[in-house]
Amino acid sequence: MWNQKLMWIAWPAFLSACVLELVVFAMVDPQDLHWFGQPLAWSRQGIYTMGFFVFWAIGAVSNGLTVLLGKPPAEVNVCPFTPGERPDRCPQQ
Repeated sequence: MWNQKLMWIAWPAFLSACVLELVVFAMVDPQDLHWFGQPLAWSRQGIYTMGFFVFWAIGAVSNGLTVLLGKPPAEVNVCPFTPGERPDRCPQQ
C-alpha cells in the first residue's frame, strides 16, 4: 500500500515538475538569475537541474498533503496500541 501511495505522490509531482520546468525556463534565462543580489555562479545545466528538483519537491509536498488530507477518518483515528496497552480514550479498531 505504501508503494501505491508513494506513486500517487511522486508521479504527478514529477509530471508537474517537467511542465513547470519547460514553462519557467522558456521565459527565464538561467544566466540572468540572482541570489541575494549576486548572480548565480552555476552552469545553465546546474540551474536547470536544481530548478527541476525544487519544482519536484514542491509538487511532492503538495501531493503528499493531498494524500494525507484524503485519508478517511477511520484510518486516521486508529489506536496504535495493542488491546492490553490501550488507554481508555483510545478508540477500538
